[in-house]
Amino acid sequence: MPRDSVHGRPVGGTENSWCRAVPSGTGIATVALLLSKPPEASILQSALRTLQNRHGLLGSKLRYGAASNTFSFMNPPVPSLHVKSFDLSSTRHLLGTLISNPGADAVSPFHRILEHELNQNPWLNPKSSCSGTDVFFASIYALPDAKWVVVLRLHTAVCDRTTAVSLLRGLIGVIREKEGGGKEEKRREGGEVSLGIEDFIPSGKAKKTLFVRGVDMLSYSVNSFRLTNLKFKDVKSPRSSEVVRLQLNHGDTHSLLTGCSARGIKLCGALAAAALIAAHSSKGSPDHHKEKYAVVTLTDCRPLLDPPLSTHHFGFYHSAILNTHSIKGGEKMWELARRTYMAFANSKNNNKHFSDMADLNFLMRKAIENPGLTTSSSLRTSFLSVFEDPVIETSDEMYKEIVGLEDYTGCASVHGIGPSIAIFDTIRGGMLDCACVYPSPMHSRDQMQELIHQMKRLLLAAAAQNRVPYQ
Repeated sequence: MPRDSVHGRPVGGTENSWCRAVPSGTGIATVALLLSKPPEASILQSALRTLQNRHGLLGSKLRYGAASNTFSFMNPPVPSLHVKSFDLSSTRHLLGTLISNPGADAVSPFHRILEHELNQNPWLNPKSSCSGTDVFFASIYALPDAKWVVVLRLHTAVCDRTTAVSLLRGLIGVIREKEGGGKEEKRREGGEVSLGIEDFIPSGKAKKTLFVRGVDMLSYSVNSFRLTNLKFKDVKSPRSSEVVRLQLNHGDTHSLLTGCSARGIKLCGALAAAALIAAHSSKGSPDHHKEKYAVVTLTDCRPLLDPPLSTHHFGFYHSAILNTHSIKGGEKMWELARRTYMAFANSKNNNKHFSDMADLNFLMRKAIENPGLTTSSSLRTSFLSVFEDPVIETSDEMYKEIVGLEDYTGCASVHGIGPSIAIFDTIRGGMLDCACVYPSPMHSRDQMQELIHQMKRLLLAAAAQNRVPYQ
């Protein structure tokens, strides 16, 4: 395929994996915004249409070809996105139905709407529409006490975390242009759909000999049966995605990041270590009884591609690196953080994010087709997923002034194939804010709240070791 954009195209290998995963419940990307200023549906829709004009992939439809059993992106002349609005009465009715979910009465209306949207799946049956299904949806919910929630929901094949962050920043920027009468950028990139990640991998970086590929595939397959999972509460009932948030204050976040920097590691190492220690402790295993856990680290490949892509290049350009870690109990937090991070860093230095991409995509699709390949047909392929780098957001005050932004959360569903916990970490105004997504009722809210509480306790203790007077 030539290295330029096209008016619609077949999906790439990684995108195809997401097209297979989303119908099972994993990969519904959601950004929820809590606002104190009433959003105008017409302005929001106009702003989103502007962004679709600038980024052709957002305006595309995902179409399934039954004859070829393949997916493709098709770019219509005019995007069909329409903002769906729920007035106060409709929102109250919805919240009333959601309150019946176990533990839902313990979370805020904003949180309940986020979880509701995470489980709205228009891509559930890809064969149902000959013309294809939009990849992008938007809704406005009116809440009591003069609050509103705006939710953007996208198919993960077109929206990794970097895209979601750029979309949010772009949306607020376009709204400011429209409300302030500023000059708008009218261009549409020729109605084009940008290419998938495989078309940008540097030459030779993804190559393996047939023998090495076979050995790696066998290793991944055999090891998967030796991995430890969190205790499953219910593997038979229909599943949905739920969220627990982990938040640290300004000083604790600063101390934690200082500790990571002093040890030459990134925040993902500390988060993974805290999760591993908390998980092993929750199982009540005898001391020194080793158990092996899988951790998937997602890395944004844009700067490593050929040519390098900017953060404004929308699509899915992350890759996964899977590492396993033996935990026996009694590990020191910072020692385990360094061990987990260095395992990931060494894999990345050996180009595993490119060379293992096709292998992991293949195994993911096979597990979706054959759930019995996973423990208790749970479709759990790892204990945890984390991102190599957190989102750093420093514009909260500006966003509050423009749209009345009071809170927001961005994450994606995991109740199909995936980990027991997916951590989406953001540092907002210097404070750590993690959305921890898990499949329910496979894991209960009480179970996950206790696990996240233990993680926070470990992170605070680690941060305290590096606390210095903070100005």
